[in-house]
Amino acid sequence: MNEFVLEQQNKAATVAQQPQEMIRRLVWKICVATLILMAIGSATRVMNAGLACPDWPLCYGELVPAKQMNLQVFLEWFHRLDAALIGFSAIALCALSWWHRLSLPKWLPWASTFALFLIVFQGILGGLTVTQLLRFDIVTAHLGTALLFFTTLLIIGTSLIPYQGTGTVGKLPWVGLTAAVCVYLQSLLGAIVGSRWALHQCLAGEQLCDVMYSHIFGLVPPTIATLAVVLISWRTPALHPTLRKLANMAGGLLILQLLLGMATFRLHLQVEPLTVSHQAIGATLLGTLVVFTVLSLRDGLLPPSPTQ
Repeated sequence: MNEFVLEQQNKAATVAQQPQEMIRRLVWKICVATLILMAIGSATRVMNAGLACPDWPLCYGELVPAKQMNLQVFLEWFHRLDAALIGFSAIALCALSWWHRLSLPKWLPWASTFALFLIVFQGILGGLTVTQLLRFDIVTAHLGTALLFFTTLLIIGTSLIPYQGTGTVGKLPWVGLTAAVCVYLQSLLGAIVGSRWALHQCLAGEQLCDVMYSHIFGLVPPTIATLAVVLISWRTPALHPTLRKLANMAGGLLILQLLLGMATFRLHLQVEPLTVSHQAIGATLLGTLVVFTVLSLRDGLLPPSPTQ
C-alpha cells in the first residue's frame, strides 16, 4: 500500500514538473536566439545596413524583398525576422506561464510578463532606429534593452534549473552581481562608441575622443570585478563545481574580450568579423556572470557547511 501511494505521489510530482520543464527549455531557446539576434544586429551596424530597409516593419513594402535582396538588405531583413520570432516566442512564454501558473513558482508569470514588455519595447525602439535614421541614443537604448531582455531570460532559466548548492559562496553573489552590472554598463558605452562612430571620428579629426576614451578606460571596473569573481572562486573551498566552471569561463571570456577589443582598436574597426565578435563575446560574458550570480545567490540561501 505504501509503495502504491509513493508511486502515485511520484507520478503527480512528475506531472507538476512538466510545465516547468517545458517553459525552461523554451526560455533557453529564446536566450540563444536573442544572442544570435544581437550578433546580427552588430553585423547590421558595422556593415552599414541599418537603413538597408527604408521602411518598417516591412522591407520595401514586402515581407520578403526578393528584388532588392543583397547582403545589406538580407542582414537587416533577417535581423527583423529573428526579432519577430523572438517576439512570438515571448508571447508564448507569457501565455504558458499564466496558463500553468498553479503548478509554477509564483514569480514566473510576472517575470515572463516583464520579459514580454521588454521585447515589445525593443520592437518599438527597432522601428524608431529606422524612422529616426539611426539616432545614436535610440540605437544605444535598442542594444541596452536587448541585453536587459537577455539578462531577464537568463535569470528565469537559471532559476528553474535543478541545483543543489554547497552553502559556501560567501560574498561571491555580490561580487558576481557587481561584475555583471559593470559589464552591462561597459556594453552601453561600447554601443555609444559604435553608434556615434567615435573611433573613426577621433582618429580622423580628433572629434568625440572623449566618448572613445570613456569606453577604453571604462573597461577597468568590469575587468577588476570579473577577475575578483575568478580569484575568489579559486580561493573558496568546497565551491560547487558549476560555479567554479562558470568563474573560469568568465575569466576566459574576459581575456578574449580584451584581445578582441585591442584588435578592433588597432585595426580601426576595419575587420567586421572582429567587431561583431567583440560585441557577441561581451554579451556572452554578461550572460555568464548573470548565471553565476543567480546560482551563487541560490547557493547562498543554504546554511554554511560544517567544514566552513
